[in-house]
Amino acid sequence: MSRLSESMKHELKQIQPSSILKFNQEISQIPDMVKLTIGEPDFNTPDHVKQAAIRSIENNESHYTNSRGTEGLRKAASKFLNDKYNVNYDPASQILVTTGATEGIFSSLTAMLNPGDTVIIPTPIFPLYIPIVALNGAKPIFLDTSDNGFILSPEKLQATIEANKDTVKAVVLNFPSNPTGVTYNREELQALADVLKKYDIFVLSDEIYSELTYGEHHVSMGELLPEQTVLLNGVSKSHAMTGWRIGLVCGPVDVITEIGKVHQFAITSATANAQAAAEEAFKNGPDDGVAMRKIYQQRRDLLLAGLKKAGFECANPKGAFYLFAKIPANLNQDSVAFCYELAKEAKVAVIPGASFGPGGEGYVRISYAASTDDLKKAVERIQKFVDQH
Repeated sequence: MSRLSESMKHELKQIQPSSILKFNQEISQIPDMVKLTIGEPDFNTPDHVKQAAIRSIENNESHYTNSRGTEGLRKAASKFLNDKYNVNYDPASQILVTTGATEGIFSSLTAMLNPGDTVIIPTPIFPLYIPIVALNGAKPIFLDTSDNGFILSPEKLQATIEANKDTVKAVVLNFPSNPTGVTYNREELQALADVLKKYDIFVLSDEIYSELTYGEHHVSMGELLPEQTVLLNGVSKSHAMTGWRIGLVCGPVDVITEIGKVHQFAITSATANAQAAAEEAFKNGPDDGVAMRKIYQQRRDLLLAGLKKAGFECANPKGAFYLFAKIPANLNQDSVAFCYELAKEAKVAVIPGASFGPGGEGYVRISYAASTDDLKKAVERIQKFVDQH
């Protein structure tokens, strides 16, 4: 049998399959499980969006599209982003349609990084960035934000850049945050932008949850630092379209050109009828997420109250649909062991905080993208579990 790439062997050995998916698969075998594990809206894609995809199929739009995405989708996305977040991207040269934000992350980091580069990653964070950095021969520098309410401070950012300024190529930001639900207001984000503009480095700003904020309007790093920001967004969370796999990468013309090359060689182009659906979502459903957001907020409040009663402390969640809850001191602080105990004894599945990098141990991530009935049932079971232990 032929051997795998010698140049990639070291990087591949460092990477393990997703611990989140592994845990979710294992506990799925337990009957009567309330699963609060995966970050996927439990709502259906809006009907007008589905009908646009059906029309696309009926019109035989079944061929390759422009590698960067259809012109109609890029124009609709440009207007949506400008209307919502005051960012200005030329649809012809500054927007790339990807197969989900996930492919956008891969193509962006692959275009940016050289072996030996470093990437600053505030944690706890969605872990996908980490293996992609490693696959490109670069090294992550983790900044544990758990001592600052899970917010990256400009002081810590600047100190870390200065200590590694010969190698730092990029900083990753993810807000509203998976897993904490924490986000940045304009003042906090401007303070980070003021640090970053001093240096010739990229900002990979993953803002896929931008339409799911509670109490504060989302501010984009693409508005504050457009020359250095590579912005990630899409329709997965805002329009309950995770399975359609349509994401966006936006940024300076020369940067998008290079990212587009990686994207083109990896996938050629996104699916035609899915692009038609996404165009409809942006063009005629810019506020489709509002009704979902109201329900998410009600669920968040229900879950917060129940967890507080059970002795959990939570980060202040102002976005996305997650709570990052600190395990009560009298219970097992090993988050993996705790989650297996909770799944087996209480039949409630949540994700170990250790899956999200430094600062995550001792916490669990709980998704409230689940029905209100399931959340009520989960709260009752968690409270009973805590009482018994």
